[in-house]
Amino acid sequence: MPITRRELITGAAAGAGGLVIGGVTGSLIGGGDDGGGGGGETSLSGQAAKVAEERKLSPDDVTRAVKTFIPPGGEAKDEFFLICSGGHSGQVIVMGVPSMRTLKVIGVFAPEPWQGHATGAAHSNEIISKGTDAKSKPTSAAGGNLTWGDTHHPALSETKGEYDGRWAYINDRANGRIAMIDLRDFKVKQIVDVPNLDSSHGGVFCTPNSEYVHISTMSPTLLDPTKAETALANFKDAFRGFSTFLKVDEKTGRMDLAKSFQIELPPYTQDLADSGKLVSDGWVFINSYNSEMAFGGNNEGGKPLEVGASANDFDMMHIINWKKAEQVVASKAKTINGMRVIPMDVAVSEGILHLAPEPKSPHGVDVAPNGNYISVGGKLDPHVTIYSMEKIKAAIEKKDYEKVDQFGVPVLKLDSVVAGRVEVGLGPLHTQYDAEGHGYISLFLDSAVAKFSLGEPYFSGDKTFQLVDKLPVHYNIGHLCTMEGDTVSPKGKYLIALNKWSIDRFPVVGTLKPQNFQLVDLTGEKMEILSETSIGLGEPHYVQAIAVDKVKAWEVYPLGTNPGTMEKDPNSIDTGGEKYQRNGTTVEAWVSVKRSQFKPDIIRAKKGDKVILHLTNVEKTPDATHGFSIPRYNINVSLDPGEYSKVEFTADAQGTFAFYCTEFCSALHLEMQGWLVVG
Repeated sequence: MPITRRELITGAAAGAGGLVIGGVTGSLIGGGDDGGGGGGETSLSGQAAKVAEERKLSPDDVTRAVKTFIPPGGEAKDEFFLICSGGHSGQVIVMGVPSMRTLKVIGVFAPEPWQGHATGAAHSNEIISKGTDAKSKPTSAAGGNLTWGDTHHPALSETKGEYDGRWAYINDRANGRIAMIDLRDFKVKQIVDVPNLDSSHGGVFCTPNSEYVHISTMSPTLLDPTKAETALANFKDAFRGFSTFLKVDEKTGRMDLAKSFQIELPPYTQDLADSGKLVSDGWVFINSYNSEMAFGGNNEGGKPLEVGASANDFDMMHIINWKKAEQVVASKAKTINGMRVIPMDVAVSEGILHLAPEPKSPHGVDVAPNGNYISVGGKLDPHVTIYSMEKIKAAIEKKDYEKVDQFGVPVLKLDSVVAGRVEVGLGPLHTQYDAEGHGYISLFLDSAVAKFSLGEPYFSGDKTFQLVDKLPVHYNIGHLCTMEGDTVSPKGKYLIALNKWSIDRFPVVGTLKPQNFQLVDLTGEKMEILSETSIGLGEPHYVQAIAVDKVKAWEVYPLGTNPGTMEKDPNSIDTGGEKYQRNGTTVEAWVSVKRSQFKPDIIRAKKGDKVILHLTNVEKTPDATHGFSIPRYNINVSLDPGEYSKVEFTADAQGTFAFYCTEFCSALHLEMQGWLVVG
């Protein structure tokens, strides 16, 4: 009888009592006649023990392996999806936990040929084209030609502060854009080039009921591009930051600029941000650094930017009352580049915007599950500083100000708003939480994760705000993620360490090293690394983890679905609806796609004709995906079962071109081709 996964874990755990490799045979996996005890499992035990011994695996190694193993084709499945930014690949990576397998790469800001994203399909070409709107960016240099992005911080849609599995959003740090992904088919549906944002780093989150998705400036925006030559010398007046609340359509998840608004901010460098919840619902928090407004000039007689940006003892956390802003925007906003903007002086007079000192060069600003605690890690301070929303509200009510800054924004007294501080180590960055009242913060310089306790109601007395555990990771961790760790009810269990360096961890694959994701077990008294996974698809910056059972993804599209609209397209067909016609210099064909043929499989055109192809994959079987590629025409379309896609091009190259299915779909896959004849 095969040993169960549970039995194997239980046996492996016994290794802590002194089990050695030889004991793996007897006590862990059963032994039969070769030293085991507990016969009946000789075959499995002998094989497993041999593998363990040959690979020099300890019982703890075996335990870790079993905890992350997902048997092929069995009932056990990954428990969580990781939605990962892909850095300057411009894409999003989907992984499974605990297996840490890569499940999918989602094409977003850059073409992704396997999925036919922006490589011929009209709907995805249009998404990228509309996502570079030169009109919204007076400083735009590329017009509609951006074909890459730097994805940084994903945000999952929420209902009552819980992930609801409907949509994901991701920003383009390089160009101030944001994309929306529908989790029914894990494909991008919209890219918005946000007015007045030239860049955006970590300001992406959804409010607790997905009323808005938020994105903010990183580097402040030059207000008048015609004054660029003198702008840096006049930094204080020439630049501003913008906190953007993009209205989310409650049915489609798409962003509506007409119903969105911005709040003007000081020209600091805004960084990570988070939405309040429960106690802090209606408020948002944005870190900033470079409150010095340094701009470099190290080759022009000035100080290096990093020196000038580290002069002050503190930087400034922005505290924004977005529900109050929502009430004010209709009557007191001005319009800048088509976007409603609440001026900074109005935001101050209406009590919308406050500042609070925070450790210098801060990164994470992360709201705890109960909404009261906000943890801030300053890279140049070995402490995590924990603010209290109750204290913040009281200080605002009392106008307990340390000062009013040079832009007229009131700065709350630090001692009036801080609940506690915990010394955690060097280079604290980003915090996530479990359900028991612990925070987990990444330590970049220490290459470690620190676990600390919060205050009431989680812990009381001398157990509040204490360092609980510290785990070395490999190496230079940036962000981290606990399972649903920024919702009102985190799942705990696992933590992902997103490590920037992987020196000595993997075989050398040239000069560009992969990133290293480490899976950490949170279920024991001490944190423990279970596995590590090389990420060679980009430089992920941040991930969010959602329970798999919350995502109701489709396996097959309803026949004729256009992924751009997620509705049946009027030009889609079923088998028998194929046709071909010429109208002047336009050739148009309605093509069915199925194993193992296109119908019609010959498209005739004359040089210079406009060609429109309406392709429908009429398959109803999950995973019966087909491709459609026309060599030399730079066209490759991917068609999932039931999917409709339009392809439109000019037949400007004369000849015969053998179009074919690019997805190995059947035994006669190689025969699945046809001809474009351009005479």
